[in-house]
This record gives sequence, structure tokens and C-alpha cells, in this order.
Amino acid sequence: MMGEVLDVVENIPPGVFIDATLGGASHSEEILERRTDIELVAIDRDHLALEAAHSRLERFSERVRFFHNSFSSLEKIFNEENIPLISGFLFDLGVSSPQLDNAERGFSYRFDGPLDMRMDIRQERTASYLLNNSDKSELQRIIEKNSDERFAARIAGSIVRNRPISSTLEFAELVKNAIPAAARRRGGHPAKRTFQAIRMEVNQEREELIQGVTASIDRLQPKGCGIVISYHSGEDRIVKELFRNVVTGGCACPNKLPCVCGAVSKGRLPHSGLTPSKEEIKENRRAKSARMRVLESL
Repeated sequence: MMGEVLDVVENIPPGVFIDATLGGASHSEEILERRTDIELVAIDRDHLALEAAHSRLERFSERVRFFHNSFSSLEKIFNEENIPLISGFLFDLGVSSPQLDNAERGFSYRFDGPLDMRMDIRQERTASYLLNNSDKSELQRIIEKNSDERFAARIAGSIVRNRPISSTLEFAELVKNAIPAAARRRGGHPAKRTFQAIRMEVNQEREELIQGVTASIDRLQPKGCGIVISYHSGEDRIVKELFRNVVTGGCACPNKLPCVCGAVSKGRLPHSGLTPSKEEIKENRRAKSARMRVLESL
């Protein structure tokens, strides 16, 4: 959703912009190219992504600060780098294509590889540890919470019965066999949701998202904008609620009655959510599930 992101960034005030999911740096490169009055704080948990982005953004080196960190480190970065306010932020969530296509990273159910799934290899806990050591109730909770998988109980039971599990293809086949045959014939690969759920738990993605977006919202200057692109309903619900809380000022009064709690709105939503164009989806099928939300600070 490059065009949609750039349309938002075009109108933000000068200052510091946060790319919290640097990845291949395609968004950051275009932002720095078009906005010479923007400085970039670039963050990623993946050291390989950072190395590639360093080369891509080398010509902008005087306006870029790189950090090998997670979302939850943003408040610390703001304080240590003396950044009181920011012009905007971007969170482009999920797994990047280079991560998915590298079998050794263990993110994909299509390639055989180790059950890793760590975005930051400095982290100790892997998908293998999680799958082979968690009890059935915990696995069911993880799968339901992170993917809304309706066969979570069956999948969790199959995981426990078939341990130890040693590879991504073994895990994918196990999940597929745990799902009723009729349900396997629709909705893409049967293991897609469960792989997503385990990956999110390994990397604590829900918790990281809440901490990172909250810290970024708190630093937005007037007319600054926050952008989040999510790829499944669970993440989108979190972002929608965080943004809504800014717009309502935390008001808890009934919708159809006047506000009496004294809440003050601190932002507005320029639209209710954008999705990729048909042309973009045709060029990149992985963009099909993307949803982009924007918050403008008042």
C-alpha cells in the first residue's frame, strides 16, 4: 500500500518519522526521497533486514538512525535519543517476503525447515520449544487467541499426541490432518492460521504491538499521523481500539447519550480503513488481507 502511505505522509509536519517495521526499507526510501524535511528512526527486530536496509538507505545516512529493537523499546528510544515529539509513525505488521521465503527461518508451511519463527534470533524461545513443551490447554488458548481457529482444540490435542515435532512440514501436515476434510477444502492452506498463531506467540506480537503503538501515539505532534497496516482481524481489532480511544478521549458514556465524563478527543480518523487496490492484489497476492488505518493527532 505504498501509494496510500505516501498520500498520508505528504501532509504531515516536518520532524521525526518512525518506521517501526523497517523490513526491506521500501516505504522508508520513498518517504525520505519525497520529504527532505523528515528524519527517520528505523527499527527492526530482524538483523538481516537491518543489514539490507542500511545499504538501501545509505544515501540518506545523515537523516536516518537505525535500531535493532522491538516495538516495546520505542519509549526507551524516544527518551535516550531525546525525541519529545514525532511527525508520524508506520507499523507494517506481519512477516516479510524474505522471511517467509527463507526456509531456515521456519515461518512458512510450504518449505521444510526448523521450527524457529523468531524475528530476533537473539531471543531464546523458538516455535519448537513452544510446541514441544506447552500443555494442551495452553496451546489451544494460543491458537484461539492469535488466529480465531475454530478447530484449535483438535489441533492442540494432535500436537500433544505427536510430539516431538521437529520440522515445519511435519507440523503443517499434523495441523492439516487435525482439521476435518470438508473444512480443508476452503480458505487456503489448512495450517495457515495455526502457523500465524504460533509465530505471534513466539514473538509476543500482540503485546509488542500494543506497547509500540501506544508509545508512538503519546508522542504524536499536532497534525502528525500514525499509520498501521495489519494482515488479520486480531491485529486490526487491537489497532482499531487503540485509535478509537484517542478519538473518544477514553469516553465511556453510552453512544446515544451526551458525554458527561469530560473526555476530550485527541485525534480523528481520516477514514474507516483502507484496503489494497485490485491492481496491487493482482501483483502481490500477499497484500490481499491488508488493512490500513490512519490516526491524525489534533
